[in-house]
Amino acid sequence: MTVEIENGGKIEGEEPLVVLWHPRASFGALAPRGKITKPLDAQKSAKRIGVQRVGVIAQSLGAPVPDHNSDNATSIRPLDALCAVWQMAFPCPWLDVVVSLLWLLVSYYSLLKNDEYKHPSFELDHDLKEPAIILPPTNVKKKKCDIFSGEWVPNPEAPYYTNTTCREIHEHQNCMKFGRTDTDFLKWRWKPYGCELPIFNPFEFLEIMRGKSMAFVGDSIGRNHMQSMICLLSRVEMPLDVSYTDDFSFKRWMYPSYNFTMATFWSPYLVKTKEVKSNGGLFNLYLDEFDEKWTTQIGEFDCVIINAGQWFLRPIVFYEKQKIVGCQYCSLKKVTYLTWHYGYRKAFRTAFKALINSQNFKGVTLLRTYAPSHFENGVWDKGGNCVRTKPFKSNETSLDGYNLELHKIQVEEFKTAKKKGKKKGLKFMLLDTTQAMLLRPDGHPDKYGHPQNENATLIHDCVHWCLPGPIDAWSDLILEMLKMEKVKSMGKESLSQETDLNQQIERYKAISN
Repeated sequence: MTVEIENGGKIEGEEPLVVLWHPRASFGALAPRGKITKPLDAQKSAKRIGVQRVGVIAQSLGAPVPDHNSDNATSIRPLDALCAVWQMAFPCPWLDVVVSLLWLLVSYYSLLKNDEYKHPSFELDHDLKEPAIILPPTNVKKKKCDIFSGEWVPNPEAPYYTNTTCREIHEHQNCMKFGRTDTDFLKWRWKPYGCELPIFNPFEFLEIMRGKSMAFVGDSIGRNHMQSMICLLSRVEMPLDVSYTDDFSFKRWMYPSYNFTMATFWSPYLVKTKEVKSNGGLFNLYLDEFDEKWTTQIGEFDCVIINAGQWFLRPIVFYEKQKIVGCQYCSLKKVTYLTWHYGYRKAFRTAFKALINSQNFKGVTLLRTYAPSHFENGVWDKGGNCVRTKPFKSNETSLDGYNLELHKIQVEEFKTAKKKGKKKGLKFMLLDTTQAMLLRPDGHPDKYGHPQNENATLIHDCVHWCLPGPIDAWSDLILEMLKMEKVKSMGKESLSQETDLNQQIERYKAISN
């Protein structure tokens, strides 16, 4: 027997059989609003309710299968359907039919009561084709998980873009362009202990950020991060450059289809800074003064990701109340020696104060913690390099020395700012990437951040990250944080946590065509 269903699907099989389905969820694959978008696997569906033979699929207790006037098409009455199920084991007296009816009604009612079936989720395949519909498991509570503690595990499907498909990779991180031949470092993903971290879904992220804006404030690692996100989002849409200036340190990108804007603000010390060029790269840091290059514009943004790290290890003169209070690695006489610990803590305290006291900023602040460098065989300007080709295991290294101190200070200042921000209705979130990146000595450009020249002395970059590369996992973490924390509001409007699956499918179809 052959039965036609909506959208041209057909079910064939031996008599007798009925598989009941709920208008919003079935034992097979269904789209929202009760419409079948592709033929169901009848045998597979039947096995889920213990039926061995499949013949007919009925739409509901009170509706037959649509009859498309085909010679081979057949519809079935609900009562006949009930008999068909029972006949597989017994004859069909009317008493047995009543028992069958009660059993089916109980099953149907349990589906109606199960809210988790009302909104099917979807997952991306690697080629961004039409998403597979996944019905979530029933009565399963999602346990809390520390997504920042885990290991790197193989991921043969990575990477999700290349240096030829994304045009926004900075030359210094374009490792493949400049001759890096090993690709194994691309084939890993971050796996937290005790749970799974989904790979970044660009469609889902853009839907969450629809009509919103995100700013990256900090040093070149923050810019490295933004370029990684642009490349991941390029699978959906390439942004328009809407920058107010040609200065590469202050760029803005707009995604027209989603009205989503990203921007980067160069502020490696987060506070007001002045470079003393006549003194070999010495910087004056005004630890109690805002860096107005970003603080005067931050009110426009719904989400701000701040970071700072490596620059604090340079020669610095510290100012407070317009007076010198100390210096680090400087030759100034009669000036108190203060380590970077002092300036680092004060700078974050001032940056958080700028956000909390801002009259216009009502968004979410993410502190992205320090990402360790991996120089071996010397320091950065004395022959140090990073030639490893695979991640560390967590038991092969540990956070210590200045890496540990940087992370500790960040977390302490973050906790204080979070409490203060909460009193003003501001949300602070910790994007703790330190442990994950400590385990990735293989992800840096090393000598592949510029053209290869045998006659030139090359500086090895063991600070920034190749694109594509381990830094792409930061976007996995950000998206999961937004979902786990159930951020309902970022700025003036509410974030949409659910999307129209039909629109998602149409976007996939448009791209695949």
